[in-house]
Amino acid sequence: MADRERTFIVAEAGINHEGNLALAHSMASVAWECGCDAIKFQTHFGFNGQEQYEFIKEQWKELFDYCDYIGIKWFSTPFDFESIDFLKECGMDIWKIPSGLITQKDFLDKINSIKPEWVIMSTGMASIEEILTAKSRIKTKKLTVLQCVTFYPTPYEDVNLNAMPYINLGKNYGLSDHTIGIETPIAAAALGAEVIEKHFTLDRLMEGPDHKASIEPDEFKTMVKSIRNVEIAMGDGYKRIMPSEMNHRDEIRRIMAEHVSYTI
Repeated sequence: MADRERTFIVAEAGINHEGNLALAHSMASVAWECGCDAIKFQTHFGFNGQEQYEFIKEQWKELFDYCDYIGIKWFSTPFDFESIDFLKECGMDIWKIPSGLITQKDFLDKINSIKPEWVIMSTGMASIEEILTAKSRIKTKKLTVLQCVTFYPTPYEDVNLNAMPYINLGKNYGLSDHTIGIETPIAAAALGAEVIEKHFTLDRLMEGPDHKASIEPDEFKTMVKSIRNVEIAMGDGYKRIMPSEMNHRDEIRRIMAEHVSYTI
């Protein structure tokens, strides 16, 4: 059995920076300290109702430069054609397609035009037929499809972790999680999720729309550590005597055999 690949853990900052560049910098630093592989934002120029959360292009570039400086991978979900062009200009190499746009053919074709190496697609609100259609349209070397439920917070009974392999033929699948807590991302890792995306905030009591469905740094750090432990514990699938058992195996068997003889 091949060695298990490391789960790519994404701190979904989204718009939890509230349009404050210093706060966005702090979020990137804390995500790095938590052990995340990447931090993800959302870029939209003039997207309806989101003006208070937007950065101008110079601020985005400063934020991305800061992420490069501290050593955390960054990417951002585009919501319009201008954002796609801008993020390409910034050198972004992971492209996220949000759930609400997977049926928009023009948007998918625009993503194709930049010849992306890796595309991650969320599937909230989508039927399997819509997912298959989107997958057939996206042109990329690697496509990772995320199980997602577009409801904040998502009830546990709606998460449907077992759908992860189903949506992408048993490979390159993952979870964009909107539940409260960290149980479902950890379980997703045990089920082979390649990518796990979890909403992240520095303070759940802040006033923005996504904070209450996000987890704070201490929880995020625990989640990352737990996922890494799960990766180790999954092993290679072959049953054998483990090194930790070897030194006392004979002694334990001797004691138990003596006990059986005594009780008989």
